[in-house]
Amino acid sequence: MNITSEHIERIEKLTFSSVYPHYITKVESKGRTKQELHQVIEWLTGFDDNKLQELIEVKTTFREFFENAKLNPNANLIKGVICGYRVEEIDHPLTRQVRYLDKLVDELAKGRKMEKILRIP
Repeated sequence: MNITSEHIERIEKLTFSSVYPHYITKVESKGRTKQELHQVIEWLTGFDDNKLQELIEVKTTFREFFENAKLNPNANLIKGVICGYRVEEIDHPLTRQVRYLDKLVDELAKGRKMEKILRIP
Protein backbone atom coordinates (compact mmCIF):
# COMPACT_ATOMS: atom_id res chain seq x y z
CA MET A 1 0.00 0.00 0.00
CA ASN A 2 1.42 3.34 -1.03
CA ILE A 3 1.09 5.55 2.04
CA THR A 4 1.29 9.30 1.49
CA SER A 5 2.00 11.84 4.20
CA GLU A 6 -1.53 13.21 3.63
CA HIS A 7 -3.00 9.75 4.26
CA ILE A 8 -0.99 9.33 7.46
CA GLU A 9 -2.05 12.76 8.71
CA ARG A 10 -5.72 12.02 7.94
CA ILE A 11 -5.62 8.65 9.76
CA GLU A 12 -3.82 10.17 12.77
CA LYS A 13 -6.43 12.92 13.15
CA LEU A 14 -9.50 10.76 12.53
CA THR A 15 -11.39 10.24 15.77
CA PHE A 16 -12.55 6.86 16.93
CA SER A 17 -15.89 8.43 17.92
CA SER A 18 -16.52 9.48 14.31
CA VAL A 19 -16.12 5.91 13.01
CA TYR A 20 -17.62 3.95 15.93
CA PRO A 21 -21.31 4.60 14.99
CA HIS A 22 -20.56 3.20 11.51
CA TYR A 23 -19.14 0.04 13.09
CA ILE A 24 -22.33 -0.38 15.14
CA THR A 25 -24.57 0.21 12.13
CA LYS A 26 -22.61 -2.26 10.04
CA VAL A 27 -22.70 -5.12 12.54
CA GLU A 28 -26.28 -4.56 13.71
CA SER A 29 -27.59 -4.38 10.14
CA LYS A 30 -26.17 -7.88 9.67
CA GLY A 31 -27.74 -9.29 12.83
CA ARG A 32 -24.76 -8.99 15.16
CA THR A 33 -24.77 -7.04 18.44
CA LYS A 34 -23.02 -4.04 19.94
CA GLN A 35 -21.74 -6.38 22.68
CA GLU A 36 -20.13 -8.63 20.07
CA LEU A 37 -18.52 -5.55 18.52
CA HIS A 38 -17.17 -4.56 21.94
CA GLN A 39 -15.84 -8.08 22.45
CA VAL A 40 -13.91 -7.83 19.17
CA ILE A 41 -12.55 -4.37 20.02
CA GLU A 42 -11.53 -5.53 23.49
CA TRP A 43 -9.74 -8.56 22.04
CA LEU A 44 -7.72 -6.33 19.69
CA THR A 45 -7.03 -3.39 22.02
CA GLY A 46 -7.66 -4.45 25.62
CA PHE A 47 -10.24 -1.65 26.03
CA ASP A 48 -13.30 -2.70 28.03
CA ASP A 49 -16.77 -1.09 27.70
CA ASN A 50 -16.00 1.68 30.22
CA LYS A 51 -12.71 2.61 28.56
CA LEU A 52 -14.34 2.60 25.12
CA GLN A 53 -17.04 4.98 26.34
CA GLU A 54 -14.38 7.26 27.81
CA LEU A 55 -12.40 7.27 24.53
CA ILE A 56 -15.57 8.11 22.61
CA GLU A 57 -16.50 10.95 24.97
CA VAL A 58 -13.08 12.63 24.79
CA LYS A 59 -12.98 12.21 20.99
CA THR A 60 -9.74 10.24 20.98
CA THR A 61 -7.89 10.18 17.66
CA PHE A 62 -6.91 6.86 16.13
CA ARG A 63 -3.27 7.72 16.84
CA GLU A 64 -4.05 8.14 20.55
CA PHE A 65 -6.41 5.16 20.49
CA PHE A 66 -3.74 2.75 19.29
CA GLU A 67 -0.92 4.37 21.29
CA ASN A 68 -2.88 3.50 24.43
CA ALA A 69 -4.03 0.07 23.27
CA LYS A 70 -2.43 -3.17 24.37
CA LEU A 71 -2.56 -4.79 20.96
CA ASN A 72 -3.36 -8.48 21.15
CA PRO A 73 -0.24 -10.58 20.47
CA ASN A 74 -2.24 -12.53 17.87
CA ALA A 75 -3.21 -9.40 15.93
CA ASN A 76 -0.59 -10.31 13.33
CA LEU A 77 -2.80 -13.32 12.48
CA ILE A 78 -5.36 -10.91 10.98
CA LYS A 79 -4.95 -11.31 7.26
CA GLY A 80 -6.96 -10.62 4.16
CA VAL A 81 -8.19 -7.76 2.05
CA ILE A 82 -9.87 -4.67 3.44
CA CYS A 83 -10.49 -1.47 1.46
CA GLY A 84 -8.69 -3.06 -1.47
CA TYR A 85 -5.43 -3.71 0.39
CA ARG A 86 -3.98 -6.82 2.01
CA VAL A 87 -3.78 -6.02 5.73
CA GLU A 88 -0.57 -7.98 6.21
CA GLU A 89 1.19 -5.94 3.49
CA ILE A 90 0.50 -2.50 5.00
CA ASP A 91 3.83 -1.07 6.15
CA HIS A 92 2.64 1.93 8.16
CA PRO A 93 1.93 0.66 11.72
CA LEU A 94 -1.03 2.93 12.53
CA THR A 95 -2.72 2.33 9.19
CA ARG A 96 -2.25 -1.43 9.64
CA GLN A 97 -3.76 -1.27 13.15
CA VAL A 98 -6.78 0.71 11.96
CA ARG A 99 -7.26 -1.81 9.14
CA TYR A 100 -6.96 -4.67 11.65
CA LEU A 101 -9.97 -3.18 13.41
CA ASP A 102 -11.80 -2.64 10.13
CA LYS A 103 -11.13 -6.26 9.12
CA LEU A 104 -12.43 -7.63 12.44
CA VAL A 105 -15.60 -5.53 12.15
CA ASP A 106 -16.04 -6.75 8.58
CA GLU A 107 -15.64 -10.39 9.65
CA LEU A 108 -18.18 -9.88 12.44
CA ALA A 109 -20.67 -8.30 10.04
CA LYS A 110 -20.21 -11.14 7.56
CA GLY A 111 -21.31 -13.64 10.20
CA ARG A 112 -17.97 -15.28 10.89
CA LYS A 113 -17.87 -17.30 14.11
CA MET A 114 -16.44 -15.43 17.09
CA GLU A 115 -13.77 -18.10 17.66
CA LYS A 116 -12.44 -17.45 14.15
CA ILE A 117 -12.58 -13.67 14.52
CA LEU A 118 -10.67 -13.83 17.80
CA ARG A 119 -8.13 -16.22 16.28
CA ILE A 120 -8.80 -18.92 18.90
CA PRO A 121 -7.09 -22.17 17.85
